[in-house]
Amino acid sequence: MAWILKETWFWIIVVALILVFATPFIFVLVIMNLPGPLKIVATFLIIIGWGVAAGYKDWAKDKRKEEKQPTQY
Repeated sequence: MAWILKETWFWIIVVALILVFATPFIFVLVIMNLPGPLKIVATFLIIIGWGVAAGYKDWAKDKRKEEKQPTQY
């Protein structure tokens, strides 16, 4: 079982999981330590960015669906 600790892919997965869990926590800590007006600005930027990302995702899915369907003449 000790062989798994020597594998590169295992450590890549471990680091990736730590980053997935730690990054949002670090963002929250940074936002909480900002002065009052900057907290509001950062919060709105996150909300706007989230909306843009969701809209792009929906657009990309629709475009991919259109490309799969054959064109009718």
